[in-house]
Amino acid sequence: MSMAEKKIWFKAKEYGYGWYPATWEGWLVTLGYVVVITVLAYIFEVFKIENFALVYLTSVFVVSGSLIYICYKTGEKAEWRWGNKIKK
Repeated sequence: MSMAEKKIWFKAKEYGYGWYPATWEGWLVTLGYVVVITVLAYIFEVFKIENFALVYLTSVFVVSGSLIYICYKTGEKAEWRWGNKIKK
């Protein structure tokens, strides 16, 4: 599949830096992220994991990094944007 045929799951934000879901696949990935973070919080709270903060934050860092990687691979090019400026 060439770059022209690549389906964009995440669109680049109009202002700032980042992406937002643009297709059902993007929404599914985003929902999966929220579910995983919620389940991690529940597991760490219920089972009283030792070194809670360090282990939980490390887990969140890994899951968030995975989301960013998926957005990068399946989304538009990310760059800082100031909206649609009118060119003079």
